[in-house]
Amino acid sequence: MPVKLAVNTYNDLGKKLFIIIVTGITGSLGLNFFLNPGKIMSAGLNGLSQIIVAFAEQTFQIHLSMGLFILLLNIPVFIAGFIRLGGTATFFSFLNVIVLSLFTMILPEGYVTNNLLLNALVGGVLIGIGAGLSLKFGFTTGGMDILSLIFSKITGKTVGSYMMILNGIIVLLAGLLFSWESALYTIISIYAMSRVVDTIHTSHQKVTAYITTRYADEVGKNISAHVFRGMTLFPSIGGYSGMNSQTIMIVITRYELYDLEQAVLEVDQNAFINIVPTQSIVGRFASDDEQRIFKATGSFPELKIHKR
Repeated sequence: MPVKLAVNTYNDLGKKLFIIIVTGITGSLGLNFFLNPGKIMSAGLNGLSQIIVAFAEQTFQIHLSMGLFILLLNIPVFIAGFIRLGGTATFFSFLNVIVLSLFTMILPEGYVTNNLLLNALVGGVLIGIGAGLSLKFGFTTGGMDILSLIFSKITGKTVGSYMMILNGIIVLLAGLLFSWESALYTIISIYAMSRVVDTIHTSHQKVTAYITTRYADEVGKNISAHVFRGMTLFPSIGGYSGMNSQTIMIVITRYELYDLEQAVLEVDQNAFINIVPTQSIVGRFASDDEQRIFKATGSFPELKIHKR
């Protein structure tokens, strides 16, 4: 068991380091080859760094390092992230920003296209890929990502939605300091980024699974061993076969869908699984932090049982 745990730990570390490198490459490409040449601002502190560098160059003819400003502006945000998200997530997020800053300073700026719409879309998508992958593996690209993740954990709303709200100030500054055309293309870039983030980071997206099986007890136990969610069982009868069975209803996130399917099929290859998108839920639905506590202790400490 210790050997297996160590292997899993090293594998997880390797995946996170790989994602950090991918984020650095895609982010720096998006900034240096698409957004900066078109005077289109990125989201969050990356965009704020762009504005500071462009303003200094246009007004005072001073060339500043955008990569360095990205790193400096993120330091106070990481202090807040350390308090709310914990040391591990903050460490990898800070490492993510360092790598992005280095790649941004190393890669020279260049043109791929003069089409501002393509620059906005491709730049937003490239940055969104890094942001979404980072969030999927439990850390961020810093700046507004951390603030958006904090608000998302508190309210359950999508990370991309909060990114759109918090980045409104970037659009306003782009319009006031440069041109409103630049601001409009910035909106397109930020929207493209947020959609990519929500596509990749799907922990907020919930689905309801209806599982019809003749081995509900065994299937339920196996599901509980892989997915930490509550279930509801009710009797069912096959319309064609007339055979008695049971249907398990469970609400999960899209992250957990693969684990659920494997847990069911391990026990009953003939089980019928119907996955339905869930618009909203009312009631208790365990957060990521609560699930980590449950996995470690086997119970939710704050959950009280009310006796009738």
